[in-house]
Amino acid sequence: MVRRLILGPILIAVLIGAAWADEAVEGMIAPAWLAWLALADGRLAPGLVLLPLGCVVCGRAAIELARFYRAGGMAASRRVVVFAAVIGVISGGLTIGAPERALWGVQGGAPLATAAALVVAFALLMHIRNRELQGACGAAGAALMAFVYAGVILGFIMAIRTEFSAWVVLGVILTAKSCDIGAYFTGTLIGRHKLIPWISPGKTWEGLAGGLITSGLVGMGGAALLARFGGPATLAHLSLGHGFIAGVLLGLSAQLGDLSASILKRDAGVKDSGKIIPGMGGVLDVIDSLVLAGPAGYWFLMAVRA
Repeated sequence: MVRRLILGPILIAVLIGAAWADEAVEGMIAPAWLAWLALADGRLAPGLVLLPLGCVVCGRAAIELARFYRAGGMAASRRVVVFAAVIGVISGGLTIGAPERALWGVQGGAPLATAAALVVAFALLMHIRNRELQGACGAAGAALMAFVYAGVILGFIMAIRTEFSAWVVLGVILTAKSCDIGAYFTGTLIGRHKLIPWISPGKTWEGLAGGLITSGLVGMGGAALLARFGGPATLAHLSLGHGFIAGVLLGLSAQLGDLSASILKRDAGVKDSGKIIPGMGGVLDVIDSLVLAGPAGYWFLMAVRA
C-alpha cells in the first residue's frame, strides 16, 4: 500500500514530463539530419517522445505475456514477443490516426496487415531454427497475442496523439487509471458483493460503482481544464457532461481491460504479471486498464470532435 502511494505520484510525474517533452518536440523545425522524422511542413512529427516510451513499456508487457504462455507449457520466445509488441504499437499508432499528422503519412490496413504477416513469419522461423516443429502453432499464436494485446490495441494511445495533443493523451490515461484507484478504495471500504469472483475475487460491485464515479468526476475535471486553458480547437466545445460520459466510458473500459488481464493471469496460475514495479507487480498489471481504454478513448474523441 505504502509503495503504491509513493510510486503512483512518481509515475504520474513521469507521464506529465513525457507529455510536456512530446509537445515541445512537435513544435520544432526538424534539422536536416532529422528530416526523415518531419511532416510535410518541416516540423517534427507528434509522438516522438511518447512512441519510444510506449515501445519500451509494450516490450516489457510482452515479456510478461510470454511468462504466462510458458507457465501453461507453451513455447513463447521473449525476442519474438517483444518484436511483435513493438511492431504492433508502431504499426497501430501510425496507421490508425490522421495521415497528415502521422510519421511518413502511412495509414490503412495494408501496413498493419503487413506487420501482422511479418510477426507470424518471424515467429515460425525463430521456432524452427533448431529443427523443432512441435509447438509451432502455439509460438505463432503467442506472437500474434503480443502483437494485438500488447501492441496494436495500445497503439490506439499513439493514434490519439496523431489526432490531438499529448495533454489529451495524458487525460485519457489518467482518467482510465482513476477508475482503478476509485474502485480500490471504495471496494476496500464498503465492498461486500463480489463482481466476478471466479475471475477476480477482489473486485466488488461497490468498487466498480465507486471507480466509475471517480473516473466520471476526473473526466469532468479534464473537460473543465480544456475549457479553462484552451485545449485543441476540435474539443473546445466539450461540456462537463461530455467529460463525465467520457470518464465513465473510460472507467468501464479500464475495468474490462483489468478483467481481461486477470483471465490471463488465472490461466497461467500467477497472481501478478511480474515484480518489476514494487507494490504494483509487473508492467502489465499497470497498463492492463489501458488495453481497452485506448480504443474507447479514441473512438469517443473522434465521435465528439468538432
